[in-house]
Amino acid sequence: QVRLVESGGGLVQPGGSLRLSCAASGYSPDSYVIGWFRQVPGKEREGVSCISNSGGSIYYADSVQGRFTISRDNAKNTVYLQMNSLKPEDTAVYYCAAGWSSGSLHFNTYPYWGQGTQVTVSS
Repeated sequence: QVRLVESGGGLVQPGGSLRLSCAASGYSPDSYVIGWFRQVPGKEREGVSCISNSGGSIYYADSVQGRFTISRDNAKNTVYLQMNSLKPEDTAVYYCAAGWSSGSLHFNTYPYWGQGTQVTVSS
């Protein structure tokens, strides 16, 4: 059974940084594409970034390009999202998800989800 657990969220001031982790279990580390998504109340879940099975292909939403970096360590079965230069509009619950569609930032292409971690950017 695929299980994903996010961690690393918290409260940070504008301009600050956080690193989110997505620890996976229940499957071979290189079996899935991993995506990061975020959601605020009343809005659709938004794709932030995704990384291919091997880590060789990476995609970002325009809103985070140049500020966020996704990476994966298959030896640890963990995917990271380094978030720099955070803005108040980055405030959301962040989720990681596992799927098979390389390059997809559409939430409906990911069948497996973590429980989410809250990120709040505020002074």
